[in-house]
Amino acid sequence: MFLIIIEKFLTMGSEKKLWLVVIILLVEIKVQHCVGNPIVPCLFIFGDSLSDCGNNNKLPTLARANFLPYGIDFPGGPTGRFTNGKTAIDFITEDLGFSHLMPPYANTSGFDVVEGVNYASGAGGIRKETGTHAGPDMNLELQINNHKVIISQIAAKLGGPDKAQQHLNKCLYYINIGSNDYINNYFLRNTYSTSRTYTPEQYAEALVQQYSQQIRVLHQTGARKFSINGLGLVGCIPQAITLRGKIGSSTCVEEDNKAVLIFDDKLRILVDQLNKDLTDSKFVFVDQAMIKSENYPMLKGMKGMTNRCCKVNEKTGQCNPLEVPCNNRDLHIFWDSFHPTEAVHKLMAKSAFYSSITKITFPMDISSLVKM
Repeated sequence: MFLIIIEKFLTMGSEKKLWLVVIILLVEIKVQHCVGNPIVPCLFIFGDSLSDCGNNNKLPTLARANFLPYGIDFPGGPTGRFTNGKTAIDFITEDLGFSHLMPPYANTSGFDVVEGVNYASGAGGIRKETGTHAGPDMNLELQINNHKVIISQIAAKLGGPDKAQQHLNKCLYYINIGSNDYINNYFLRNTYSTSRTYTPEQYAEALVQQYSQQIRVLHQTGARKFSINGLGLVGCIPQAITLRGKIGSSTCVEEDNKAVLIFDDKLRILVDQLNKDLTDSKFVFVDQAMIKSENYPMLKGMKGMTNRCCKVNEKTGQCNPLEVPCNNRDLHIFWDSFHPTEAVHKLMAKSAFYSSITKITFPMDISSLVKM
């Protein structure tokens, strides 16, 4: 077939050649994304502000992003996403072939929850108290309880719990949480007591033990395909450098990075153990700490850690409402003092879904997981 196309291409005029190239590209894009014919029947998202798509909008919390300049590059404007455009899980949703992004649990009106829901909440963590100094949020336990509510709706729609379970067994469960348990808990020594109660080793162990219990609860509800994200290098975010870095320095806070890398190591071991214990399920670990300039040269060409794209409130680290952000947003790593730009979110999604660096995903990438 392709030989025939090439033969015709060589005999065509330039205008016809151009149209043929456009058609081939459109067909290729359609095949790659299979829009409207997803690889998995449903997607459920748990996490924090890296994945939140509007669950915090009506909460009395400072951790909200439903105003410009947030969403300046998102179709339709601000939604509650803590970046200028799409998040990593938005891009993964598109790669899975869904015709729409998953709705926030706070507003599923007009959406078919059988296809999935996003429960992620800005400032939320594995621990209940995490992030609550900014106001209420939805911690992971609450997100799982919200999922149980959705499961009852799915059961009613599909004709009973057994059919709901059969459906849920085929879904992808994406979990990206834990950063706030450090940024908005352990490292806020004047607000939370965890740093006085635990050493970094002890804290990581306590977090992973609690996380393990929460994951196993999800398994009991019918989850079988899990993408578990490790933590990025939180010592390299602008807020960490501003608050705990050396005066006049733009380098990462190594103490913070070392603490989260202990957690990541323990989480990788947990994923390996879960794969051995729960043989009816598959778990993938995504090592976000590996997404750095040493592995991705494109990051070296972007404005680094202390260059935020929007003007921020120095107290909250979030964008000032309605102020005009930078123009070259695709050339910035950070959008505000905490969150990456859409360009980096896209890189994070690509690294997790089609991993070109084998160390980033263990024991396989998401594209392999969903085909099982």
